[in-house]
Formats: sequence, structure tokens, C-alpha cells
Amino acid sequence: MDSEDPQERPEEIAAIINGLERYNPEAVGDLENYVQHQCVNRFTDSNANRTLLKLYQLNPDRVKDEVITNVLVKALACFPSPQFSLALHLIPPSVMAPGNPRNEELPEAISKLRLLNDQLQGAQYARFWATLDSDDLYADLTTDTEGFDDLVRVRIATLVSHAYREIELPILGQWLGLDDDEARKFVVETAGWTVDDEANLVKIPKNPENEAKKSEVREDVNVDMFSKVIRRAWEATA
Repeated sequence: MDSEDPQERPEEIAAIINGLERYNPEAVGDLENYVQHQCVNRFTDSNANRTLLKLYQLNPDRVKDEVITNVLVKALACFPSPQFSLALHLIPPSVMAPGNPRNEELPEAISKLRLLNDQLQGAQYARFWATLDSDDLYADLTTDTEGFDDLVRVRIATLVSHAYREIELPILGQWLGLDDDEARKFVVETAGWTVDDEANLVKIPKNPENEAKKSEVREDVNVDMFSKVIRRAWEATA
């Protein structure tokens, strides 16, 4: 998953972010439409989205709250990565100020998304799903991102496959925010793994990340090094 420079990026967007148009306020509309395109088509272009946030910094009168939250939602789905923090630090401080009557809801929305990001970055997956279900505002914030839950589950499964060869189905279900039957279906149909029904274990195929590797530790020590150590020890006791 290349969220920095995705293959799906249109030529006209590439021309904006790689040329002088990235400073043109009139490019805001095209970049905003592109954010919506990303939400519908389930990919992320972090480079283009940061270009939009930089234009918001220069043109705060053009800021749209829902676009900012969509950019942050797309960024947090790229965990583990610094994309969310990079986007967050480009949001104009005046826009995030709680006392700004124009943006009374945005600071709260950003705070909630920051919490979700912290949990995903910290691999607190079960807590992430509990938080997501705890407030209707989370559903409102993620509704524009098509298949948000599925995107997160696929990402969690990918990270699990990097660290495990087998894992208990109930534990994986908690991490995926699914009950046992739903988790079993996800494991078989989406991830392509197998389930040992007798042991209730998910079997994950070997891959370069989860394969045990033999490591060799070699120390290149020559006679001259030993002689220096012995000579220093002798001089210290002399």
C-alpha cells in the first residue's frame, strides 16, 4: 500500500502537486474533489492531501471542515505510519481554535480522530473498535470513507501476518472487531487463511516477515587486539 504516491493518481493532480499550481488557490477545488474520489475508491494519496492542507494554510477562507476530517480519516487508515501526524500539523491553528465560532465542532472531531489514531498506532485494536462504537460522531466522521471498517481490518490482518504464524480465533476476532463467526468468514474469504476448528486456531501462511530466520553473530577478533588488551592489563597492575 503506497499512500504517498499511489498509482491511482490522475495526471492533472500530479501536475498540481509537482508544479507551481500547488500555490494556486484555484487548485483547492480540484484537490477537494480528489479527496472525495479517494474516499469512494478506497485508496489514499497523502502527498496530494498535504498539498491541499498547505493551501488551506495560505487561504483559510477556503477551509472546509468535512474535507479536513476526511483527510485525517484517510491518513489514520494508513497505520502504522506518520501520515496522520503530518496532516494534523498542517491544519491551520486558527481553524482548530475552540473559540472560533465558525468551527465549533471541528476541534472535537479532530480530538476524537486523534484518539483513534493513537490506538491504531499503539496496536490497541480491541480498544479501537470499542471506541469507534462508543459515539455516533465516529460514524459521522468515517461515513464518507467507503468501506472504512474493512480497510482497517485488512490493515490489521496484514500486520498480524507479519508477526504470527498462528493465533487464537477469539483473540483475532477481538482485534478485528468481529465475533467468532464473522472473524472465521473474514479469515477464510478475505485473508485466505485457514482455521483449525479443533484447536480454534487461525493458521497464517509463511511469508518473509513471519518466517523464523537463523541469525549468526560473528566477531572478528585478531591476535593484535588480544595483545593490546593483555598489555594494558599488565601496565595497569605494574
